[in-house]
Amino acid sequence: MYGILTAPLVGVAMKEMVRRAINEIRRQRFMFEAQAKLGYGGECNDLVTSADREAQRIYLKMLRECFPDFGVIAEEDELRVECGPGRQLYFTLDPLDGTKAFGRRQSTGVGTMISLVENGQVLAAYVGDVMTQEIYGYRPESDRVHRISEYETGETIFVRERPLSEGVLLSRDAPWKFSWPVDRFARENFKDIDIEGGSIGISFARLWKQEVAALLMGPAWDTPWDSSPVIGICRKLDFVFLAVHEGRFSQVELKPPLNIERREGDLLVIHRQHLPALQAWTQS
Repeated sequence: MYGILTAPLVGVAMKEMVRRAINEIRRQRFMFEAQAKLGYGGECNDLVTSADREAQRIYLKMLRECFPDFGVIAEEDELRVECGPGRQLYFTLDPLDGTKAFGRRQSTGVGTMISLVENGQVLAAYVGDVMTQEIYGYRPESDRVHRISEYETGETIFVRERPLSEGVLLSRDAPWKFSWPVDRFARENFKDIDIEGGSIGISFARLWKQEVAALLMGPAWDTPWDSSPVIGICRKLDFVFLAVHEGRFSQVELKPPLNIERREGDLLVIHRQHLPALQAWTQS
């Protein structure tokens, strides 16, 4: 199924790609070339750097060597490589997730991501934190998500039982930019609120390891390279996505997109254990 590699070796290869991309991005942290590029809305408000392009080159080189028949959907240059005959498997690549944060030389919020997808299912996914050099993810045919340190020490991520009210809400936008019911929910159910931009993958990593209890996002562009890895890891860890409409929360099953899609409306991500508390709040 995976060419010449077994499922464990696919995981090893994907982690090695992430590790090499992290090393290259770190090498360019203080000296890189940057240029403006069109954002998904058609405005020239985005950024691409030499680190983005070189990290993507590193991924593609290994993919061509190890998985020549697999498809690829990558961010830079809108790259698409079709699957070989009889194949339905493709990789998504976000070589540098959080390019604007990288361009500002931030110490946080810079990542790199890869996933392996087949028929709407994320078979494997890895998210690398460039600054901490940690990697989060799982290989094909595994039911565990691991957190791997810069020293190659790994641990299985377990989501502990914990009241929602004892946790912090991580918001990708200022809460007052959301609707009044969402703002009220945020203020009434969490001990604190963090506001953070940058890499979407690194924001989700804070949720997976329970630094924060929930993640709140406003309308945004969903892409194969941003969405697929976080959807896959969230599913493995039993986090759920909830659409917010007029103060009501409804669970939605997000699928890895094949194209760039605009998502309207607010989205809340929490662990399944917190659904009863959420239902009680909406009925109060």
